[in-house]
Amino acid sequence: MAYEILQEPVRINGCVIPNRIVRTAHATGFAHGEVSPQLIAYHEARARGGVGLSFLEIAAVHPSTPSSIFAFRDGVQDGYRRVADAIHRHGMRVFQQLWHGGSSATPLDGGPAWGPSTVPEPLQGRTPLPMTQGMIDEVVAGFASAARRCQEGGLDGVEVHGAHGYLVCQFLSPLTNRRSDGYGGSLVNRTRFLREALAAMRTAVGPDFPIGVRLSGTEGVEGGIQPDEASRTAEMLAAAGLVDFVNVSMGSYYAFPKFIGAMHEPLGYELPTSELVTKAVRVPTIVTGRIMDLHDAERVVRSGIADLVSMVRATIADPEIVAKSFRGDAKRVRPCISCNQGCVGGLLGAPGKVGCLVNPEAGFEGAPQVVRAETPRRVLVVGGGPAGMEAAYTAARRGHRVVLCEAGRSLGGVSQLARRAPHREDMVVIANWLALELELLGVELRLGAPVTAAEAAAGGFDAVIVATGGEPRRDGRSRHRPTLAVEGVGLPHVGTPEDVLAGRLGDGARSALVYDDFGHVSGASTAEYLLARGCRVTFVTGQASLASELGPSLQADPYNARLRSHQDFTLFTRTIVTTIAPDRATLRDLDTALECEVEAELVVFETGALPRRELYDALVARGIEAHLAGDALSTRDMQHAFATGRRAGAAV
Repeated sequence: MAYEILQEPVRINGCVIPNRIVRTAHATGFAHGEVSPQLIAYHEARARGGVGLSFLEIAAVHPSTPSSIFAFRDGVQDGYRRVADAIHRHGMRVFQQLWHGGSSATPLDGGPAWGPSTVPEPLQGRTPLPMTQGMIDEVVAGFASAARRCQEGGLDGVEVHGAHGYLVCQFLSPLTNRRSDGYGGSLVNRTRFLREALAAMRTAVGPDFPIGVRLSGTEGVEGGIQPDEASRTAEMLAAAGLVDFVNVSMGSYYAFPKFIGAMHEPLGYELPTSELVTKAVRVPTIVTGRIMDLHDAERVVRSGIADLVSMVRATIADPEIVAKSFRGDAKRVRPCISCNQGCVGGLLGAPGKVGCLVNPEAGFEGAPQVVRAETPRRVLVVGGGPAGMEAAYTAARRGHRVVLCEAGRSLGGVSQLARRAPHREDMVVIANWLALELELLGVELRLGAPVTAAEAAAGGFDAVIVATGGEPRRDGRSRHRPTLAVEGVGLPHVGTPEDVLAGRLGDGARSALVYDDFGHVSGASTAEYLLARGCRVTFVTGQASLASELGPSLQADPYNARLRSHQDFTLFTRTIVTTIAPDRATLRDLDTALECEVEAELVVFETGALPRRELYDALVARGIEAHLAGDALSTRDMQHAFATGRRAGAAV
C-alpha cells in the first residue's frame, strides 16, 4: 500500500481523522461574514480528493475583529451545517480556526483596534487600545461562545489562532506585550489570556470536542517569540490538558514572507523550528512549510516530527493529490511550484480571492471547465509554451485529436528560461508535468516545427489555437516617459531578459544595467542571474521600489534582501535610461530630472512585449476557426497563460 503511515487514521480527542494529510486554515476571499456556496465548493473539492482534515479560514470571535466568518453571531451555524454535510459525505473532517486580529484588525464600529499594549502593528502602523480586564473577559467569552456555535453547526473541532502576530500571539510575544499586570511579563503571565480562552471553550463544548492551538515556532524577528518559548508554551498548555492538538507554523507580520514561503525557501523550511515545539508535547501535532508531495509528508510523519502534515498550496494546485498518490498515481499530480502568485498573491492583490497559477480551476470549483465534447475534432495548437501546453491538454481531455507544433526544440517556453535564474528552478516543473500528460493523452508533438497559415489550412484541422507568445519590445521606451526615445538602444550589447537567460547576450560582461519597467519577477531574477555570474549590476526602475509588484505574492522582501545585500548591486528607483554608449549609460531621475552616468558593458531592458498574432489574423482571414491564448492574446504572466490556455482548449 502506498504511503502506509499517511493512510493511518489518527484520533484527536473525540474525532478520528481518516489520514494524516491536513489543510490548515487560510483565507480564500470566498467568505464574507458567513459560509458561502463557493467556500463550500472549494473545500468539498479537496474532501473529494482525499484530504483527511481541513480547517476553515479565520472566524472572528468578537465584533472588535471582523473577519472572513463571523463566529460571534448566531446564525453562522446554518452555514457550518452546510459545509459539514458537504465535507462529511467524502470522509473529510472539518475544524474551525477561531481568531481575533488584535492590532491587525479594525472593529466593526470603526473604533480603535484592540491589543495588549500600545505597540504599533507593522503593516498599517495602527496603535491599538490596550485591553482592560473587561475587554479581555469579553473576548474570552467570545472564544467560548464561538466554539459552541461551531459545535452546534456540526463541525468536528476548533483551533485558537495563536500564531502570526494576531491578538493571542500579541499577548504571547515579548515584542508586543508590554503589560505590567497579570497578563504581562513572565511567560506564565503572557500565556494567561490564551489559557483563560481555552478553559472557557472547554466549559462551553464539553470534554470530547477537539480544541487545539496554532503557534508560531518563531516570529522570525529579534525580540519576538523564539523556539524555546514556543516549546514551553506548547508544553504548558498540553500538560494542563487545555489542548488536544498543537499546530505549529512560523512568522508574524514582522516577517510576513515566512508565513507562506515562496520557491526561494527550501522544501520543509519550517521543520527545524517546528520540530522543537512538536517534540515538547504528547498530543497530536501538525506541521507545514513547503511540503509539496506525499513522499516528503510521509518522511515527516515517519521521522516523528509530527503526526499530521499540512499541504495547502499543493492541494490548491491539485485537489486530488491525496487520492491520486494513495492509489499509486503520484506522477499524475499537477505540481505546485510555490510561486505564490495565484494563491496568496491573488488574495492580497487582484482579484482578491484565491486562485492558482498552474491550476485554472482553483477558485472556480463547482463549475467544471473541462467537459467531454459531443463530437471529437482535429485541433492544431501552435506554440509549446505554458498557454499552448495547457490548451492542448484541455482539448485532449475533451476528447479531441490534438497536434501541438512548437518552433523550438523543447516545450515549456518562458518557463525553460525562467528556471535558469537563482531560486526559480521550480518554474519548469509544471511544464515537465504537462509534457508527460500530453504524451499520456496521445497528443502528437512536433518540435522544431513552425507553422504558417497555409500549412495550418492544408492540415485539415477543425480549429487552431494560436499560442505563439509575445515579441519583447526593444525600443527602450519607458511606460513612465513613453515619448522619450533612448539613444543607442540598437547597439549590439543591448537586449532583453530572454536574450540573457537564453545565453544569447551578456556572457563575460563585467558590468550590467538592468532596466525594469514593471516591478515583476523578470527584471529582478535577471539581475540575480547576472550577479551569480560575477557581474556588477546597476538596477534601474521607474517604479518607487525594487520588485514593487511582488508584495502580494510575498516575494518583494526576499528579493530586496538578497539583491540589496549583494556588494555588486546598485539600485536606482524612480529613474529611467536616456542614452546608451558602448560601455556606459545615462540615467535620469524622474522627480528631479538630474542625470548621471553608470558603467554598463551589458544593457537589459524589461519593457514588456507585444502579442505575436500574425498567424491568428491570417487564419481568420482565411475563414478558419482560430483562438488565441497566452501572450499571443495579451502579454501578461504565466497565470494568464494557463488560464487563457484552459479557456481556448475548452472552447474548441
